[in-house]
Amino acid sequence: MSQSLFHGRLATKRAVDVRAYPPRRPSTARAQQLELESKLAELQKNYVELHAAIFDAAQVHRRLCAPRLLRFQDFEIASEIFAVRHLPGDFFTVKQAHDVVVMALGDICGKGLAAGMWTTHLVGLVSRYAAVTSHPESIVAGVNRDLCRLGSAAALASLFLARLDTATGRFDYCSAGHPPAMLLRRNGELESLSKGGLLLGVDQQAAYVKGSLILNSGDTLLTYSDGITESRNAAGQEFDYARLEAELRRAQGASADATLFSVLGAVQDFAAVEPVSDDMTLMIVKRD
Repeated sequence: MSQSLFHGRLATKRAVDVRAYPPRRPSTARAQQLELESKLAELQKNYVELHAAIFDAAQVHRRLCAPRLLRFQDFEIASEIFAVRHLPGDFFTVKQAHDVVVMALGDICGKGLAAGMWTTHLVGLVSRYAAVTSHPESIVAGVNRDLCRLGSAAALASLFLARLDTATGRFDYCSAGHPPAMLLRRNGELESLSKGGLLLGVDQQAAYVKGSLILNSGDTLLTYSDGITESRNAAGQEFDYARLEAELRRAQGASADATLFSVLGAVQDFAAVEPVSDDMTLMIVKRD
């Protein structure tokens, strides 16, 4: 056999061998693992983006609400909101025009993102009607009508709305299905503020009435969302209205800010390690 013929046959054999044994591909298990890793990376990316979006929404909520501590002449207003999840369904706003301060504490039924998304709408409605009138019952009735017009899509909400004349101390309020606010007088007498009407979003024709009183020097007013009184301890007991009253009395004489932290501390100590089950909002008005 000639040398050239030998080399030709060898080259042909090698070509056949290459065709018979193509390059090795990853095994099926390895391919599945790579696919899962790719999906996991995508999920992690989506989670980071979602978390950032929720954080941004929470910052919008914070800007819509009142600062934690405000002062108008000899009145101090302290407030705090604790969300059970990332975005609270509670809100607290304050609007001022000359010597008149309009404040509103609302609680959207439910919790989480769905409730949190409604707060912007409710705050907008309160601001809209507060720009037209400072009468609490008129503002609440207007907000209720607009909310009811949304039909079955509307959220239900409770609302405590008040008008404070900082020059005279006159305090007019209206409670739409909200837990009764507490007014602790300087002499130790306690008044329950419950005048108003139905929960918002129930009846478009609902009538609302106002209550009126005078805040004197040394008086302290407390209003809250039901997440405060319904906070539970390990035994399943609720913090309830009686404990809230006791803590308010214990803090009597302190500033609005100090009273706020005293009451919140008592609620947290009571619940201890039990997880928070609902948004908690507390507002204190104190006249020096």
